[in-house]
Amino acid sequence: MTEAAAYPTGRRGQRLTYLIKRLEMAERARMEEVLRPLGVTLHQYTALSILERREGLSSAQLARRHVVSPQAMHQLVATMERDRFIERRPDEANRRILRAWLTPHGVDVLRRCHRAVDGVEDRMLSVLTPEDAAVFGRAIEQCLDALADPGTRP
Repeated sequence: MTEAAAYPTGRRGQRLTYLIKRLEMAERARMEEVLRPLGVTLHQYTALSILERREGLSSAQLARRHVVSPQAMHQLVATMERDRFIERRPDEANRRILRAWLTPHGVDVLRRCHRAVDGVEDRMLSVLTPEDAAVFGRAIEQCLDALADPGTRP
């Protein structure tokens, strides 16, 4: 968009960036509500979900993908290991690097978390048609790609 172009707004005239932030805050609050009874924090759920897609990450790699500091990830990994959600094994090439893997208990907990979060997503998308939801998902991915650092773009 050029400077002369108006930025799109929602029904109430609010900038899209503000609406996206409000959506993120509302979604986060609902997710925390459904995860709390399962004994899982939103940060743990995010980390477990990352490991589900790509097991064997080091704490540093997990921190970068989760967008948290290495120190915060170290504490999160220690808690998840204590709770038997993950186990860490030494890297075969460099024994000083510990790689994280989901345990069977972690897989089971993550499955229950996914079911709970499905309800949040269903509620959020219930006001859209399936076609609109698909367009919405693609639009979000395109916006994320546009804002990604050049070295991290797909």
